[in-house]
Amino acid sequence: MTSAVWTRYEAPIGPLLLAATEEGLVLVVFRADEETSARAVAAVGRRLGCTPVEDAAALAPVTAQLDDFFAGTRKDFDLPLDWSLVTGFQRRVLRELAGGVPYGQVASYQDLADRVGEPDAARAVGAAMGANPLPVVVPCHRVVESGGGIGGFGGGLEIKRQLLALEGVLPAPLF
Repeated sequence: MTSAVWTRYEAPIGPLLLAATEEGLVLVVFRADEETSARAVAAVGRRLGCTPVEDAAALAPVTAQLDDFFAGTRKDFDLPLDWSLVTGFQRRVLRELAGGVPYGQVASYQDLADRVGEPDAARAVGAAMGANPLPVVVPCHRVVESGGGIGGFGGGLEIKRQLLALEGVLPAPLF
């Protein structure tokens, strides 16, 4: 049986719920107030077949790297990731994103579709980004529209703008 731990992390973009298994980080959830966190912990427990336990110490390596990222001193995450919540096309796209779109750069939905050998699947890439269980660490905020638009974002466009501004892709928001 898989076991999982979780904690809430106070990020500059708002609270994040972090969950991990023995394999690695498995889930990052935006806007993690108490109610959202409780729902996410229950859902990940159902998916993994376990009861996640709150354990901030177990997730200290993750929070330390997030601290560095938000401070602007970390460009790449060096964390084990548990990909068990994604399969097939979505997993291929997210792995390509994680390894192929570095800090401070963006890629289009079409570019990612081309990179995974599915040139007619730009919309499916968008769906994969929207279902990314590991945002920030697997940087779906770096995926934009081919025509220059910012595109969508599961955490909300204001968070996407903040993350892109942190990486120097967009001017810093005025709020």
